[in-house]
Amino acid sequence: MKCRKCANKAMTYMPEHKLALCRECYSPWFLDYMERTIKKFKMFTRRDRLLVAVSGGKDSLALWHALTALGYEADGFYIDLGIEGQNHYSALSRRACEMMSEKLGRRLHVVSVREAVGAPIPDIQQITARQACSACGLIKRYTMNRYSLDAGYDVIATGHNLDDEVAVLFANVLHWNRAALARQYPVLDEREGLKKKVKPLVYFTEKQTTTYALANKIPYIRDECPYAVGATTLYYKDVIAQLEHRAPGTKRRFLDGFFALRDLFAEPEPVTLTACSVCGQPTTGTVCAYCRLVDHVHRRLFHPLPESLPQPTEV
Repeated sequence: MKCRKCANKAMTYMPEHKLALCRECYSPWFLDYMERTIKKFKMFTRRDRLLVAVSGGKDSLALWHALTALGYEADGFYIDLGIEGQNHYSALSRRACEMMSEKLGRRLHVVSVREAVGAPIPDIQQITARQACSACGLIKRYTMNRYSLDAGYDVIATGHNLDDEVAVLFANVLHWNRAALARQYPVLDEREGLKKKVKPLVYFTEKQTTTYALANKIPYIRDECPYAVGATTLYYKDVIAQLEHRAPGTKRRFLDGFFALRDLFAEPEPVTLTACSVCGQPTTGTVCAYCRLVDHVHRRLFHPLPESLPQPTEV
């Protein structure tokens, strides 16, 4: 098969685009497609400082690389979850992010869950009986928002791709989760202490981000997080992949169709946010979920709260 741009031997074929490209033509196409996605959803401009959440995987590192290649002011932000096991997941993922930081010549910010919360994710799971992915998601959302505010970044960019978004949409529709449907969009605007969040890879499949990573020799880790094994989201992705195989473009049509109808799921009145009485971050209650988690962990470990956090007045 020949590249449509230059007629050299193609390295990949994308049936949903009816497009074959060679190694030399693939990255320019990827960057142009990302730039058009950024403009379509009005995600940010070159005047904005971006904080890119990186995990060491192909998607987030490809995003950081591509944004830098496009000339955006983008620094990395890595959260060390303290997950080791046989594959030394956290150590290797952190090293991959550090290598990318050196490759791009951009700053990498690192926050340790062990230092911030008082225990790594595996211990938090045991202490709280909370699923590791649930605790991890809560800590990531809180830490990214607080750090971007403290460090003066304008926008948080995450590496969620088309497969991620369609799987989440599929789950939300199966459960008719109206609140989650109302929040699902490539851009969440800044409001009441919450920084703007964007997903520039929303129209790229995992295969396309992997191809970009390989074409640009990005040093990402292949292993998935050990806690993701058996996740329902992976099953949904397999089901949707079968639909996509039979009818290329299904993922994109499903997601774009939802975007066109998304306003139907909007809450009549926006949820009111107030400042957490412990840390001051926005929450719907008196004390935010993150501070309750930290307090729970420290009560079980009989340790005082980290000095970086104000002492709780009510928990």
